[in-house]
Amino acid sequence: MTLPMFDTAAIKKAATSQLVLDTVRDALIAHAEGRTSVPPPLHLDFPEADGDCHVKAGWITGATDFTVKIATGFYGNPGLGLPSNHGLVCVVSARTGQVRALLDDRGLLTAWRTAAAGALITHAMARPGAVALAVFGTGEQARLQATWLAKLRPVSKVLVHGRNQHNATALCDELNAHGGLHARPASAQEAATADMIITTTPATAPVLDADQVREGAHVTGIGTDMPHKNELPPALFHRARLIATDDHAQCLDHGDFGHAVRAGAAAEDSDIAAGLLLRGPLDRPDTAVTVADLTGVGALDAALASAVLSRLVP
Repeated sequence: MTLPMFDTAAIKKAATSQLVLDTVRDALIAHAEGRTSVPPPLHLDFPEADGDCHVKAGWITGATDFTVKIATGFYGNPGLGLPSNHGLVCVVSARTGQVRALLDDRGLLTAWRTAAAGALITHAMARPGAVALAVFGTGEQARLQATWLAKLRPVSKVLVHGRNQHNATALCDELNAHGGLHARPASAQEAATADMIITTTPATAPVLDADQVREGAHVTGIGTDMPHKNELPPALFHRARLIATDDHAQCLDHGDFGHAVRAGAAAEDSDIAAGLLLRGPLDRPDTAVTVADLTGVGALDAALASAVLSRLVP
């Protein structure tokens, strides 16, 4: 029997943004409640090519499938006319161990999962009246974080900070043309003063100054997914009234939260599972600084791949 394989066109046709948001929300809650099986991710680093590879697996208790995902990020690819991200997802029956399908998503499901998780957590942890967003980074994930957050709450403006001014301007043009988000380039200092901040870079040193973050702001970091990466300064975690992590052990090992703990800026037990904050309205003081560190959880990949496959193979 030929193994079913579905490409990005089929996946885009089958999946809606609401399906992705609902699936990721439920999977984050399941993970926070201990209803998942997620082994430590495998990481490969390719410094000569400015690239990395993650292999993640996951299963939600009782689900009919589990998944194994390969996701790559080669950050010099745009200069070669290639996308930075690539990958595929293998969906396997949790009842028979037989491979059900390959989703040749070229990193699409990872991008959607990451965007949904970032948007959901930012929406849950930010002040109800927060409307100004800053994104650090100018790639696909920066665009997705802005547009997906706007699906959940009003966003009055988007400040975009990037190392490359041309790329920052191009992203602003795209957001203005297609998302109506009133985006403009900004310095790191200005971007750090927004109500909501999302960092989406492969940086190896903090991209913002903790002292420039305003009281009442929320910051979500999604780019630190390997030990050598670092987007958020330890001092920001020291200021935070509430710290959320998508996976405690992962964030301690290779997240910004782990950098803060090793620097003595945060206690090892000072975080809360992000999924717990999605179960109901969050009671937060208007002046509190809140931080979320997201390193990517295999159970979310499993849930999303299964949800999409159920639309592809009724």
